[in-house]
Amino acid sequence: MSCNADFVQYIADQCSGAGEIMTKKMFGDYGIYCDGMLFGLICDDCLYLKPTDACRALLKIVELRPPYPGAKDYFYIANVDDRDYLSSLVRETCKALP
Repeated sequence: MSCNADFVQYIADQCSGAGEIMTKKMFGDYGIYCDGMLFGLICDDCLYLKPTDACRALLKIVELRPPYPGAKDYFYIANVDDRDYLSSLVRETCKALP
């Protein structure tokens, strides 16, 4: 399945408090980057963040699921409407990535 372009833009806007957000289309879905670092995926109009201990500590609800069949589990982020919360998750995820 693919993502709605409006949803992708909404997620990018919601994460913008963490830094410069970019999205790149990948097979109908999207990779999402902050300051050039890939931190998550947008698949089937759902946001997934790479799992890190720093992000887990901030999550209100920890839900792991694969963003697409055969993928490793990522954090599924259901609450995408709280801009400050989402930006803090992105910031902490990126700090913890190599």
